[in-house]
Amino acid sequence: MATLTKSVHRGRKGAVLIVSMIFVLVFSALAVSMAGLSGTNAQIADNQCKLDRTRAAAESGFEVIRYWLSKVSISGTTSESQRLTQIANSFQNELTDAGVTNLSISFDGTTITIPSVPLDSANGCCFSATICALDVDTLQIDVTGTHGSLTRTIRSHYCFTERAHTVFDFGVASKGPLSLSGNIELEGMNVSVEASVYIESENSNLALSIIGNSQIAGDVSIVNTMANVDLQGGQAGIGGETGQDAIDNHVSFGVPPSEFPEPVPSQYLSYITDVVDANTDTSSDATFENIKILSNTNPSFSGHVTLKGVVYIETPNVVTFTGTADVIALIVGDGCWTDNSGKNQINFLGNVNSLPVSELPCEEQFEGLHDETGTFVMAPGFRTSFGGSFDTLSGAIASNGIEFFGNAGGTISGSVINYSDDQMTLSGNSDLFFNRSGITEAPAGFVPEIILDYNPDSYSEVIL
Repeated sequence: MATLTKSVHRGRKGAVLIVSMIFVLVFSALAVSMAGLSGTNAQIADNQCKLDRTRAAAESGFEVIRYWLSKVSISGTTSESQRLTQIANSFQNELTDAGVTNLSISFDGTTITIPSVPLDSANGCCFSATICALDVDTLQIDVTGTHGSLTRTIRSHYCFTERAHTVFDFGVASKGPLSLSGNIELEGMNVSVEASVYIESENSNLALSIIGNSQIAGDVSIVNTMANVDLQGGQAGIGGETGQDAIDNHVSFGVPPSEFPEPVPSQYLSYITDVVDANTDTSSDATFENIKILSNTNPSFSGHVTLKGVVYIETPNVVTFTGTADVIALIVGDGCWTDNSGKNQINFLGNVNSLPVSELPCEEQFEGLHDETGTFVMAPGFRTSFGGSFDTLSGAIASNGIEFFGNAGGTISGSVINYSDDQMTLSGNSDLFFNRSGITEAPAGFVPEIILDYNPDSYSEVIL
């Protein structure tokens, strides 16, 4: 009988426990590590969120400042040393006119400062800004965004430049409404666009009325978004079309405003060598050179008069030309371009023959005037009317209220600019031909409007 042998294996007591403890320790270490890493990530995310909020505050402030600076403008007569002062004044005036009270500025003579402007009070977000001059042509703007104790600063540059689009881009430009009645023809001498029309008409929704057989060869641009155009008569037209087609195809409403450059007649005072007063005979044939018509003279030139150089008219005055006027001169009035009273007047009731001042004799009294071209009448605060015929008016006509009536007509080598909010009227049988060919600069006597032009290439983040 075989013998059975029983084998007994002795187990290693506690091995499973040890292995389990090792795994517990490993997983515990991993858990602690993951918890620490998660906390670090959360802290990094929180810091990044705060930085992003700080940057967002800077970006928001940058866009706010950029918006308001786009509305700032100063006169082209401002000296380079006074530009920053005028920018500060213009900036503050824009804010005041808009009723903005949470954004104010201060100016210490060298730096414009915009103090802390809240954006998100709950999270402590705000921005501040400084504006200073790098040189006579460039401003540096630093906008700092703040969130708690964190800050970020954006820097950019703005350059002084002239406003690009002006009313001299049009044949007729009027702040007030325009009315054509009778047989008025506004045509371009070379192309129809020379007879284009610009109307603001902010105080009247009837921006343009054309009655009878009157027509405008060019297109019409109207700033007032609520404005309307009234065409009466089968031949009343715009852009070569009549009726509703003329309005639909050739009238634009809500166009951006164009600049009305500031007239500065005082720059021509230095040319004056003679005066016209109450004792001056203006009824006979005569030649006048570089004259000043003294205030309250109210002369009537009834003879055949020749005007050369500069005709400077003081306010108040009503100046009338009933005879023939040969004009090789700049006619300027010293009124205010916001005066629409009509108390000051320049009336051309007879025939007008005009030549540019470049045709003046090469004589000492006219030295410096030969280059002052492009302007025929620059009379802010005066109402100007034309009732007689003319062959050519050698430059722009700019005043507060302009009227063509009767048989007045001919070629205008420039634009007709009405600074008045009141209606500009063209009536009778006038045919006006606008010749603006080759005109690339503002006419003599007008100064451009200086604005700030943002340079996107200058954008950067800086550490202060």
